[in-house]
Amino acid sequence: MTCLLAAAALAGALISTASMAQTPEPEAASTLDDVIVTARRAGAPMWTVERGDSVVILIGSIEGVPRDYAWRPEALEAATRESRRILYPMEARASPADILRMLWRIRTIARLPNGTTIADHVPPELLVRLERLKAEERSDSWRTESLIGLSFDLLRDAGRERRGRGAPTVVRDAARAARIPGEPVGVVRGDELIDNLITLPPSTYLRCVEVATTAAEAGPAGAAARLDAWSGLRVPEVLANPLDQALGLCWPSGDPDIAPVVRTRWAEATNAALDQPGVTLGVAPLRILAEPGGVLDQLEAQGLDPRGPEWKPAP
Repeated sequence: MTCLLAAAALAGALISTASMAQTPEPEAASTLDDVIVTARRAGAPMWTVERGDSVVILIGSIEGVPRDYAWRPEALEAATRESRRILYPMEARASPADILRMLWRIRTIARLPNGTTIADHVPPELLVRLERLKAEERSDSWRTESLIGLSFDLLRDAGRERRGRGAPTVVRDAARAARIPGEPVGVVRGDELIDNLITLPPSTYLRCVEVATTAAEAGPAGAAARLDAWSGLRVPEVLANPLDQALGLCWPSGDPDIAPVVRTRWAEATNAALDQPGVTLGVAPLRILAEPGGVLDQLEAQGLDPRGPEWKPAP
């Protein structure tokens, strides 16, 4: 991938980022049941958590759901319209100055430092696998590409779908049309992400390239298996998929400084929503909800009962 393509990819990733009574009235309870049943019909993993007269519906979203993929976004739209408030994923907000700075430093971001090549930064066995994947390339420019840029290439080869309509987009559009209030669980500043891209050593992203290589070796079939596991509510299978692991480890989701903040914010936002009456619908990355020690495990440790598909892998 050329410097220009790396800039476009990085810029795109950067910019995109009831009653108060203790016992609800029968009509309110019926409405709540309707919302939960409707949300489940969407065919996306979801969990319901209740505390007092507060209910949080957590939808486990994944990146890269193609527009023509067979799930039921209209059911999620209906559930959104019946919710009182929405929690959205973290947002990355970049100013024009941030984008200009990134473009100014694009060679630092898109290329390996000090005239080194990929052979200087990855173990020999991984280099052999990369050479096998890149055997049909017309150019050897990938050998001097940054590990972040190389990961974008590998995820593309793995069948990553960048232009899709996943759960966050469905919920946001429905909430905007119905004027349902909502907010992201937090905001990441563009300058923070750019600083990391410029200053962190290539070794930071070695694990990302390793898993992205495995995903590229599996190809589009692996990406299709991930989608089918997601819509089939087989959560451990989704998290075990190499493409999903790579998307969780690679930039920007796997940024070593930002990722822990995202996880903390989702746990805090969910607990805050459980202090408010009525139904809150949250659209969170599935991995953050269901990974070991994630939001669902934390809720369970508090004595709450997240009702939904099994998220823990079988012993």
